[in-house]
Amino acid sequence: MSAHTQTVEKGQNTTLLCQESYVCSGTDEAVFECDECRSLQCQRCEEELHQPERLRNHERTRIRPGHVPYCDSCKGANGNIMHASMTGSRQIAAVRCQVCKINLCVECQKRTHAGGNRRKHPVTVYHAGKAQEQEEEEGMDEETKKRKMTEKVVSFLLVDETEEIQVRNEEDFIKKLDCSPDQHLKVVSIFGNTGDGKSHTLNHTFFYGREVFKTSPAQESCTVGVWAAYDPVRRVVVIDTEGLLGATVNLSQRTRLLLKVLAISDLVIYRTRADRLHNDLFKFLGDASEAYLKHFTKELKATTARCGLDVPLSTLGPGVIIFHETVYTKLLGSDHPSEVPEKLIQDRFRKLSCFPEAFSSIHYKGTRTYNPPTDFSGLRRAVEQQLENNTTRSPRQPGVIYKALKALSDRFSGEIPDDQMAHSSFFPDEYFTCSSVCLSCGCGCKKSMNHAKEGVPHESKSRCRYSHQYDNRVYTCKACYERGMEVSVVPKTSASTDSPWLGLAKYAWSGYVIECPNCGVVYRSRQYWFGNQDPVNTVVRTEIEHVWPGTDGFLKDNNNAAQRLLDGMNFMAQSVSELSLGPTKAVTSWLTDQIAPAYWRPNSQILSCKKCNTPFKDNDTKHHCRACGEGFCDGCSSKTRPVPERGWGPAPVRVCDNCYDNRGLQLDVAELPSDEEGGTLIARKVGEAVQNTLGAVVTAMDIPLGLVKDAARPAYWVPDHEILHCHNCRKEFSIKLSKHHCRACGQGFCDECSHDRRAVPSRGWDHPVRVCFNCNKKPGDL
Repeated sequence: MSAHTQTVEKGQNTTLLCQESYVCSGTDEAVFECDECRSLQCQRCEEELHQPERLRNHERTRIRPGHVPYCDSCKGANGNIMHASMTGSRQIAAVRCQVCKINLCVECQKRTHAGGNRRKHPVTVYHAGKAQEQEEEEGMDEETKKRKMTEKVVSFLLVDETEEIQVRNEEDFIKKLDCSPDQHLKVVSIFGNTGDGKSHTLNHTFFYGREVFKTSPAQESCTVGVWAAYDPVRRVVVIDTEGLLGATVNLSQRTRLLLKVLAISDLVIYRTRADRLHNDLFKFLGDASEAYLKHFTKELKATTARCGLDVPLSTLGPGVIIFHETVYTKLLGSDHPSEVPEKLIQDRFRKLSCFPEAFSSIHYKGTRTYNPPTDFSGLRRAVEQQLENNTTRSPRQPGVIYKALKALSDRFSGEIPDDQMAHSSFFPDEYFTCSSVCLSCGCGCKKSMNHAKEGVPHESKSRCRYSHQYDNRVYTCKACYERGMEVSVVPKTSASTDSPWLGLAKYAWSGYVIECPNCGVVYRSRQYWFGNQDPVNTVVRTEIEHVWPGTDGFLKDNNNAAQRLLDGMNFMAQSVSELSLGPTKAVTSWLTDQIAPAYWRPNSQILSCKKCNTPFKDNDTKHHCRACGEGFCDGCSSKTRPVPERGWGPAPVRVCDNCYDNRGLQLDVAELPSDEEGGTLIARKVGEAVQNTLGAVVTAMDIPLGLVKDAARPAYWVPDHEILHCHNCRKEFSIKLSKHHCRACGQGFCDECSHDRRAVPSRGWDHPVRVCFNCNKKPGDL
């Protein structure tokens, strides 16, 4: 419509008025539309205008609610088609020109009223109602209605070439299909070699030749990934796939993707244009059947239970239609009309040792194209016949289809190592099984892909061999095994009933232990001075197990005696350094009293300085005068001199100011130190030497502790030089942020992420030790 056209009336035309104004002056409601008069007429005008004999045979249509007249310009005065011959159908009017008194479609309005004075003519806008559309549909035949239903269908990318689903969720999938979420649908997919016309086949079989799925004459494949569209006529989801034998960098992933599509399909069309059926066709279907039964049947059952689907997913595979188009050769079975083509196909499968038991049915449909285009009518009838059969595959809601595809994509995904590929099969087990390989024997895991996400361990049917590098032995208690139980045991430093220090002492004397939860300690490595036997010959059984990547060893050194000693030294160094702080003065005073000479006043009785009477606080240091034995502050006892009469000499020692000034001190014989006091005096001298050097000892201990830390750490601990940040919060370690090892997993953590304490019997820590948050959350024994 021209931008300069004046619109007189907009909105839904609830009432159409008479356009003749012959009797009613244009105020009455229109009742008829006369094609020859090219106007809408009220009851009175219609009767008066058609009274003459020559006008009585005019074709008139009674107006229904929501009626819109046809374009007057598309027809001549005698009803000859002009513009309609170009468009292929009669055009509905879009506007009525109030000046020209004619109804115009959009094309005719642009052609006649786009320029000159006519573009300023006022118009009335028509809006076709549902009643009008319904009237048009009632006039169509069944085939035209079906064509009209597919006019708005478009395809969309469902899965790309890397197996990534391109729809966000179930609602997005339903929105792109443009169908009702409660609609029950089936799935039809197509397979075949690249360039065989799969997309073209779907367009002509389901969408009356419309290019819903892209086609191209170029050498490059026009279909990459998996595309989907909804056929509203047959109520099916139509899936187009990437062709086999095409150039691709993701051959293994593309082939696996085809089987995922096959698993969610109810009907599969295998399209081939080879003049004779190749072995690849039978090999593909045979391998697909074997892989479907082996990997997808149980996964579809699990998906039904896991997702709580109301409609169970059929574990029997889809039906197959082999669509064979030839040019120069006869169709299968045409030489022998008595033989059914399906029987010949089964014989061919049997000769190639391929058994398609997974498919619910296999049908052959051939067409010979003498002159293009290809006749798809036979394929269309065969597809419709199979879709009507709900014996093995029943329709389900689109949400169920999406959940099944999502579950299969999550389960069977990831990289496929080419060096482990068995290329003799279209669908080798490596496409669907775990890619982990035992580090000891090299055999592969036979579990499904991504099974670790469900907590299922690796598993292999073959036996493993012992490797000294991984020490993949597992000990089980022999006594328990004979009683019908299989209890794993590990060598460790001490028994669970021993205290840390007692266990360390026993380890130094009698070696490591093997402890069974049921039988207790069953073995000590140095229980006797000589003649100690190997535990394998006496108390344990040995089994060789697989070593999977990312898992810990089996009999790794759980003898953590060196680390225990190191932890004890760290604790002792920290405790000794803290003894000089205020809160531990009471302990220091008690130790001092135990080695003090008899004439010294006990620390508990010294509350203030003997000279200045200054009260002692918690952080103040008390000093004894070596001459009189009283307690003084540092200021009143800072002088030194020998006190030979008390046994302190010839080196100068601390004395108070009074005793320093009174150098002529004379002691009675009774006050001279006895032999016992002489021993105590020696102990006190040693104690003072220890106190004076204790700070240096604590500082000096830090150096060898750091040097031996790597040598003392258990085998499963990550070395310190490899730990750059906290394994949990990712904070980088620095001088201010210390590293701590979790005793369960051996990773490095900061103090905040590893302050929990818990016993780790499997690692030889039977008493609560440091563990990280993640290990502390694990149920059961660590």
